[in-house]
Amino acid sequence: MAQKALGRLFNSAPAADGKWINLQQAGGITFLCYLAGAVGDTYTLQEAKDNSGTGAQNLVNITEYWTNTGDGSDAWTRRTQAAAATVTTAAAATQNAMVCEVNGTSLSDGYKYVKLTSTGAGTVNAAIRDLMPQRAPQNLPAMGS
Repeated sequence: MAQKALGRLFNSAPAADGKWINLQQAGGITFLCYLAGAVGDTYTLQEAKDNSGTGAQNLVNITEYWTNTGDGSDAWTRRTQAAAATVTTAAAATQNAMVCEVNGTSLSDGYKYVKLTSTGAGTVNAAIRDLMPQRAPQNLPAMGS
């Protein structure tokens, strides 16, 4: 039986809003965010040295992100900005969903953890990718440890 994608390609924390995620054994992370109602939201990216937030600072890294309605009815729209630690989605249905990515190599020296925090009621799903090593899902480490 072939290994499933969970554990081979990615690990996921579906309720990751404001949670420190360890990137030490991953190539990077993709944040999948959603807030219904066309109200817009602001998401802030930070990095830290450990899962208690030691040395926490904004990670000014986001230059590209993608938006759509989140219901599968439309294609993703690429959006760009000057490097920033925040993404602000507009109060429009076409920006209910937002995706941004962070490469592990973009963290400052000595920093291993990242978190994305919604200032509103948006949900944040963290999917770490390019796992090193790959494991069966039941053997994946907790993403925040």
